[in-house]
Amino acid sequence: MDLGLKGGRALVTGGTKGIGRAIADCFAGEGAAVAICARNPAEVTEAVAALRGTGMAAFGQALDVSDGLALQGFVTAAAEALGGLDMIVSNVSALAISGDEAAWRAGFETDLLGAVRLVEAAMPHLERSDAASITFISSVSGREIDFAAGPYGAMKAALIHYAQGLAFQLAGKGIRANTVSPGNTYFPGGVWERIETGNPDLFAKAMALNPTGRMGRPEEMARPTVFLASPAASFVTGTNLVVDGALTRGVQL
Repeated sequence: MDLGLKGGRALVTGGTKGIGRAIADCFAGEGAAVAICARNPAEVTEAVAALRGTGMAAFGQALDVSDGLALQGFVTAAAEALGGLDMIVSNVSALAISGDEAAWRAGFETDLLGAVRLVEAAMPHLERSDAASITFISSVSGREIDFAAGPYGAMKAALIHYAQGLAFQLAGKGIRANTVSPGNTYFPGGVWERIETGNPDLFAKAMALNPTGRMGRPEEMARPTVFLASPAASFVTGTNLVVDGALTRGVQL
């Protein structure tokens, strides 16, 4: 299937590792120019070089998405570097699991307010696009109560509500908004690798819940995300796509 991404311009926050990196790579592989950001400058430099190695234009900047001014500046610079923006993917999370006030603040500032600020900064560029889309990376923890109940789950659930509101509000402008809710996703340097070594009991319990007998891979989350963001999904808006290998049991109505 041709996703219609050749010549497109995509922006991915948290695009240097894990799901975000896989999304950026997938966009480039489909012929889209890509802008990424992350907090580690060296990792941003490496990722941009790899993306350019595919023959596609790429731009990157190191920043913390909870810094509103820095995020605004990045979006503006990315649009200038790529000649506009068609698709934005909000992928960054504070991974705030504990229930203390600091975790709630981190989750709000990064997961939720970071996403809101990204949309607001990108909106003038999306309004000029013929195939604009907004995609948020949520989580199955936003659908069901699990060990991440608290700030992480609450913010991921809020992203789903926010996206569906945007889908309705922006439909008349031809701008789509969706969420993707990954299940457990394992990759080197990721949260599940850290849990595997630091909390083997929790890791074993999590693995036992996966009926496929394994966790997902970043590229398995990236492909459906890029499809949702692409013109091939032109009539899909306001949906939450669960990609979890049958991990969750709830019926999504």
